[in-house]
Amino acid sequence: MNYNSDFKYDLELGKIGEETLGNLLSDKKIEVKTDFQLADTNNIAVEYASRGKYSGISTTEAEWFAIVEGERKDTIVLVTTERLKELCKSKFARKVKGGDNNTSNIVLIPFQKIFER
Repeated sequence: MNYNSDFKYDLELGKIGEETLGNLLSDKKIEVKTDFQLADTNNIAVEYASRGKYSGISTTEAEWFAIVEGERKDTIVLVTTERLKELCKSKFARKVKGGDNNTSNIVLIPFQKIFER
């Protein structure tokens, strides 16, 4: 994006972002994932199966995921479900067991990968 010192131009760009967020929050299904270990691990944990059945991202009907940093609750990142699924299948995603009694299958994704193109 090129630098522009014209406030009216910047205001128009800001309005586009505001409209995008407003539409998303009022018209879309959003699944909220609170991750209490994100700040410590810098990984997002995404469940895809539990107790032998698909669950989590595998079965969601949500169009977006809201990832909430669980301890401080002062950071929320929105990502499309489609993008999160791509990240779960990427070469840097790591499969682990977790959840209650390690009965869930989880993919760990480095948090900063959400922002890479």
